[in-house]
Amino acid sequence: MTGRTPLATLGVLLILALVGCAEPQTLPTDAASPVRSADHGAVAEAVEVAEPQLHLVAIDRTGSTSMLDLLRNQASTLDRVTSPSEVTTDGRYVFAANDDGVEILDSGVWAWDHVDHFHYYRADARTIGVVPGRGIAQVSTGLLSTVGSTGLFFPTSGEAVLLDNAALAQGDIVETLRIDTGAQNGLVVPLEHGALVTGASSGSRADQLHLVGTDSEDDTETEDQSVACVDPAGSITTRVGVVVGCADGAVLATQDGSGNTIIERIEYPANAAVPATEFTARKGRPTVAGIGEDPGVWLLDTRAKSWLWIPSDVDLLAAAAVDDDAGHVVTVGSDGVVRVHAAETGELLAASDPLLNETLSGLAGDPELAALVTVTVDADRAYVNAPAEGVVYEIDFADDARIARVLDTGVRPDHLVEVGR
Repeated sequence: MTGRTPLATLGVLLILALVGCAEPQTLPTDAASPVRSADHGAVAEAVEVAEPQLHLVAIDRTGSTSMLDLLRNQASTLDRVTSPSEVTTDGRYVFAANDDGVEILDSGVWAWDHVDHFHYYRADARTIGVVPGRGIAQVSTGLLSTVGSTGLFFPTSGEAVLLDNAALAQGDIVETLRIDTGAQNGLVVPLEHGALVTGASSGSRADQLHLVGTDSEDDTETEDQSVACVDPAGSITTRVGVVVGCADGAVLATQDGSGNTIIERIEYPANAAVPATEFTARKGRPTVAGIGEDPGVWLLDTRAKSWLWIPSDVDLLAAAAVDDDAGHVVTVGSDGVVRVHAAETGELLAASDPLLNETLSGLAGDPELAALVTVTVDADRAYVNAPAEGVVYEIDFADDARIARVLDTGVRPDHLVEVGR
């Protein structure tokens, strides 16, 4: 575990070369290049299986945790966690954040993206441990669970932490980086080597992204390099590269054929609506969705490097881009209706009946339940949690937003993530 280092004096930490605002000459590899490892994501005591091991992990507000096997429709109990404020996943590990740190569970199911095919694995679920920190951490993940890194940003202390995924795969917590950023809002977003770390040029408001490495072959300190990003919020890793949301657009970090990191800005169109503050998509897919304060959803195509705004008649609680051949985009409105749009045109393709009456009406005596509603998507289905109803709706977005199943996750799904991806 590393000690804390101020961002302004990184010591022997390598500051990676930054190629600013350049156009890549070839399609870049992603931040955790699948084809570069010969082990295909295998770890000791894991069994390779023929099909995806898709599960839903549900956590209630008290920290009770369960995992539902979507193929068998069977729920099992996982170790309890401290009452979480936020829960995220990379498709294998579950990160439950509270005021004092992040507790990490290993679901024991994951996939290895080999670009043209996948490998699927299954092992026993387990608790890995706790990463201490002050404030509800912002968690940023990569594409692969057995290589690369996971980033945790603690807003109260302004600390940025990188965890080694290979160590997590063995059940260990190893910090390869912990630095003081001086910012009270921000992110640490893992790249193949190092990370994008937010910082503040003055005061505590984050307005920059620093390209920071985690190792060096010598002890030479190099000049800090950064790119402007006011109010960074939301990150996601696609097969194209790593996205970080900013007040005026997004930063896209890719790699060229020589392994150099290339930073590009994708500006919002003129007179754009309120910017997206988080991004959601089918894991790894190039097109991602993000909602802001204005009713509607932004679609960011990281291949075309372009934005599309899909307006909504109601405020949106959640949105996710499927990025399949039909370009489905799934949203959940404040009226409890699940809508499916076409990514290319924004056309409304289908809408469900209202599904979240108790959650949204306050009948459960908790007006804040709406903030817990999420949507997660895979290649075939979308999953929407209904905390007050105590169920998860499985939606067939390609079949007129049909409710395929109403799922009992074993505990109330106040927080919901999908693993096995």
